[in-house]
Amino acid sequence: DEIPTVVGIFSAFGLVFSVSLFAWICCQRKSSKSNKTPPYKFVHVLKGVDIYPENLNSKKKFGAEDKSEAKNKPEMPKNSLHLDLEKRDLNGNFPKATPKIQSSPDLENLSPEQFAERKKDSVSPDSLKSITSLSSEDKQDKLGTLFFSLEYNFEKKAFVVNIKEARGLPAMDEQSMTSDPYIKMTILPEKKHKVKTRVLRKTLDPVFDETFTFYGIPYTQIQDLTLHFMILSFDRFSRDDVIGEVLIPLAGIELSEGRLLMDREIIKRNVRKSSGRGELLISLCYQSTTNTLTVVVLKARHLPKSDVSGLSDPYVKVNLYHAKKRISKKKTHVKKCTPNAVFNELFVFDIPCEGLDDISIEFLVLDSDRGSRNEVIGRLTLGSSAEGTSGEHWKEICEYPRRQIAKWHMLCDG
Repeated sequence: DEIPTVVGIFSAFGLVFSVSLFAWICCQRKSSKSNKTPPYKFVHVLKGVDIYPENLNSKKKFGAEDKSEAKNKPEMPKNSLHLDLEKRDLNGNFPKATPKIQSSPDLENLSPEQFAERKKDSVSPDSLKSITSLSSEDKQDKLGTLFFSLEYNFEKKAFVVNIKEARGLPAMDEQSMTSDPYIKMTILPEKKHKVKTRVLRKTLDPVFDETFTFYGIPYTQIQDLTLHFMILSFDRFSRDDVIGEVLIPLAGIELSEGRLLMDREIIKRNVRKSSGRGELLISLCYQSTTNTLTVVVLKARHLPKSDVSGLSDPYVKVNLYHAKKRISKKKTHVKKCTPNAVFNELFVFDIPCEGLDDISIEFLVLDSDRGSRNEVIGRLTLGSSAEGTSGEHWKEICEYPRRQIAKWHMLCDG
């Protein structure tokens, strides 16, 4: 009788001990969770803006204060981030609350070469100024001025470009007489590095102040590079409007002694002439028994350069239409850096009707661009209503089914 009693007593003590230990562990976990608070909250990261925990508060609204509050508060440090959750730009990004850059008379009459800085400390936006205000007549003829800085970090082997601001841009929206500008930047000639700023709404003097750092570029290769800035205005309902461009060859620019502050006039984009779109070699064969159309995209030649790099990365998009409605589409592979591309790619389309009377086929030659929309180099349409060599080619494949017929065709404007 004594043994079961002893076993029961020990079991009771063990149960009480286990329950007490479990309760203690739960209390410790709850206490540790209540004391553990995140150091800061990530809201949004803008390109070129450094985010530090001490610059963010715990309020729901991270925005620029009202004008009345701003007067009573000290100026925020340069690297602080002000975001207004209710004021997003057209890309869904938050506008950066940067104080308006005041004109500095000390810099108005300096040439670009005299902007060279010999100090390693950062450039303040207040050191940037605009040229004297232009008259209304001058503004109609000019596309504005772009301000930026260049620097090479030898310790990190990095090339640093800071896009500061643009001033005096033309209004691309005729109703509001404003623009929604942003900037695309490409390092030529290889076009490997492509970046763009955020969109700033309804302004002709956008202040971007965005820094882009490109690692792995040896200093000895800087002289062989060229910077290409494309200034555009965002359009929600159609293709973005091109305001102009700036081309900066880096040959002869010395970056070994510090940051270089520069400004350049924005010039009109170099648009290709419609007479020089190049040619496309196409082979067609209509199989009346299977009611299929075989299309072979063979070659393209004399394609114009699509940008200042001098070469295009062409590919061909093929669209099949029935009664003016697209029913099928295909595309070739991209051919890198060539004005004379060899594709040799075959596509077979099923024809939904008897004969080719209501059928037309469209060829779009495009320049592949990973950083933005692919630009149309040229266009070709074949069908019963086509004229010239296009109409002759279509007539031949209708008269001689099961025969593969190839012809060169001039490309027209995209």
